[in-house]
Amino acid sequence: MNRRQFLGSAAAPALAQTAGGSPRNVLLLIADDHSPIAGCYGNKVVRTPNLDRLAREGTLFRHAFCTTPSCAASRSVVLTGLQNHANGQFGHAHMPHDFTTHRTVESLPKLLRARGVATGVIGKLHVEPPEVYPWDFQSAGGKDGGTRDVWGMAEEARRFWREIGDKPFYLQVGFADPHRSHGGKQFANNRDYPKVERREYRPADVIVPDFLPDSPAVRAELAEYYQAIDRLDQGIGFFLEALEQSGRARDTLVIYMSDHGMPFPGAKGSPYDSGLHCPLIVRSPEQRQKGVSSDALVHWPDITPTVLDWTGAAGPSYPLHGKSLLPVLESATNTGRDEIYFSHTFHEINNYFPVRGIRTHKYKYSRILYPELEMPLPSDLYASPTWEDVVARRDPKMGRRRTSAVLHHTAEELYDVERDPAETTNLAGRPAMAETLATLREKVRAFRRETRDPWFKEAQGLT
Repeated sequence: MNRRQFLGSAAAPALAQTAGGSPRNVLLLIADDHSPIAGCYGNKVVRTPNLDRLAREGTLFRHAFCTTPSCAASRSVVLTGLQNHANGQFGHAHMPHDFTTHRTVESLPKLLRARGVATGVIGKLHVEPPEVYPWDFQSAGGKDGGTRDVWGMAEEARRFWREIGDKPFYLQVGFADPHRSHGGKQFANNRDYPKVERREYRPADVIVPDFLPDSPAVRAELAEYYQAIDRLDQGIGFFLEALEQSGRARDTLVIYMSDHGMPFPGAKGSPYDSGLHCPLIVRSPEQRQKGVSSDALVHWPDITPTVLDWTGAAGPSYPLHGKSLLPVLESATNTGRDEIYFSHTFHEINNYFPVRGIRTHKYKYSRILYPELEMPLPSDLYASPTWEDVVARRDPKMGRRRTSAVLHHTAEELYDVERDPAETTNLAGRPAMAETLATLREKVRAFRRETRDPWFKEAQGLT
């Protein structure tokens, strides 16, 4: 069934509606490699007025985490509500990696189409195969700069809204910013983009995170990263304006998030919070309490249940690994959301480093399945000036962490993330932590058993 046949079908089921009788819609904006670096997250250097506005009008989650710090695998979790070891998208979708989601998975776009919701994706998707992820409207991005042409992408959204008329919709926008470009050595700031104000940042002004060395090379790259975030924020503004002008904003749940953390060594591709901690802002037109800063622990398996809850679409024939965020949008406390689980296996095909773990507000436990392996950096990080500088200087430390600890991990790692947010001191071998370690270890074993982790085989001792 093609797009126009679907949108004009008289057999479409009853549509999801707001309390006022209008169709319920979703606009999901997903950045590429954006850590929670924005004004609303406390950074006073980078300019993010549109994200800041969204936070004032909705709910900002301070403790939001992806489950895998890799693009394709993380996006599959967003679109299926399943950990990536369960949905089959173990790593990158494009060649030569060629990982694909299991064809038995009932993805979010498939479930929404069954509800009569028009589904669209603009920009980066990065999951396969098409029969698992069917879309009524698909656009590669803007005409002048693709997935970094944020104005052009917003124009594509306007086209989507014109084509669907008054149908309820789910529109997903995949930005390329602030991902690296050109083999990892740039951030695509070497040109101008339509309607985007070019703002450069001084290396002296950036805030160096605690897991990176404070060096000229790092500061120069962070200044470039800030510029890409600035461009991304302008894109957010273009989409919010287009949504308002479409007349659909009063019926639309807006979600802003990132697939995983920043593209720097010790973050992207790593089991540290610096790779897993992400921005998440949700604005509901029905919430009365606005500008909420939530303490709840949430993760990306929660996105599919949230969208299904908002639209009234039925879930799949199997249990999901998350739960809807709608009940907690107006609460600043954790409201019983005190632990989340994460699971990473591949980035690229040669980036094999499987990790399973749990995070609470106080502790984080990681089970490194093959600790004899060196943790591989994603290829764009190997080529980055930051990593090249660390190697050239033979720097024994990257910020507060030992460089060797970034690459070499033990079978079990336990961190007190309240006292040690940089995750520098592994408590797993300390007698005083034996009970905590045993509790979290068993929780992760149960999580792997219940989610049918293919890497978990109790009979063979692969636990």
